[in-house]
This record gives sequence, C-alpha cells and structure tokens, in this order.
Amino acid sequence: MSNKENIVFKIYKPFGMLSQFSSNDAKESRKKRFLGELYDFPEGIMPVGRLDEKSEGLLLLTTNGKWSDTINRSGIEKEYFAQLDGEISLESLKKLEKGVEIGFSGKKYITKPCVVKRVLQEPELEAPAPVIRLGRHRPNSWISITITEGKFRQVRKMTAAVGFPTLRLVRVRIGDIHLNIMKPGEVTQLKKGLQGIP
Repeated sequence: MSNKENIVFKIYKPFGMLSQFSSNDAKESRKKRFLGELYDFPEGIMPVGRLDEKSEGLLLLTTNGKWSDTINRSGIEKEYFAQLDGEISLESLKKLEKGVEIGFSGKKYITKPCVVKRVLQEPELEAPAPVIRLGRHRPNSWISITITEGKFRQVRKMTAAVGFPTLRLVRVRIGDIHLNIMKPGEVTQLKKGLQGIP
C-alpha cells in the first residue's frame, strides 16, 4: 500500500458546509460550500463519515478507503456537544441513554444505548455561526452525547424525540482523535502511527 493511500487529515468542518467535495446538482454547486475550499487536498481524498450541513466540528478525511470503512462500521465512539432548546431533564437524559425511537429511511428505528451527560458549564468552543438561532431569551442546556453509530442526523433526531431540539451540534471526538482547540475551517494532517492512524 503506497503512502498516498494512507494520508489522513482532521478538519474542523464549519457550520454551513457540506461534508463532500462537489455535487451533481448544478444549482447546489453554485449555492453550497464544499470541503475543497478549505485546503488543496490530494486526489482520492474522502470524508470518513459525515456531518450534516448545519453541524460542525471534527471530520476526518483519508485516501485509505479500507480505513474509512473500518471507522464507519466498527462501532467507534463519536462524541458530540449539543446545545439544546430548553433545560433538559434527568428523565430525558436517561431516555436518550437507553435508546429512543427515530425515523430513518422511512422506517422507525430504536437507537443503541449511548453515554449522555449534562454539561453544566458551557463548553469552550468557537463562537457559533451568526445564523444559528440560539434563542437567547429562552433557557437552553448543553449535553455531551457519545454514540457508536451514525445514522443521518441521528443526534438531532434523538434530542427532538425527547422534546429538546438541538440548536447547535459540534462533534469533538472520533475514537482517540479529538477536536481540541481547532478553529472552524482549520485543517491538520495527522501522522502515521498516532491515535490509530494507519
């Protein structure tokens, strides 16, 4: 396997950017932001999993398709900070941990048990994008949620299912790889042999 096949980057995907490099939809291509604007990535690079357009934080990119599949399918932990509309209750936290029913591909799905904690102090994150409506005159709360699966918009659907819609969602960890103090749009190439990098 050549070195090129083992290139891995970690980026802070900004709010409002798609987790892809292009679109077949000409209209979307003109109006949306894509990963390629952040850095001159090598040919063959692909995102490891996704973050939806309105979510931000840690996204891994690799030229190693096999490693990408391993990360996506092996139940590796993914941790998020979610800012919720309202003061979440202990009862709702427990429901999230046990698993809740969400819609996925037109079917009902029960999420796997996960780790959920109330974050009492606001996490040290970059300021939110101005377009995020945080409802400053209403109470809100932060949680840390760690899941081992990654259905489309899963965390948002989970918090909405218990009555607390997600206002802001930031992924801060994938396995042993942390977002740390990166800023939106920042790109770092990871060294081989570190933190499970092939």
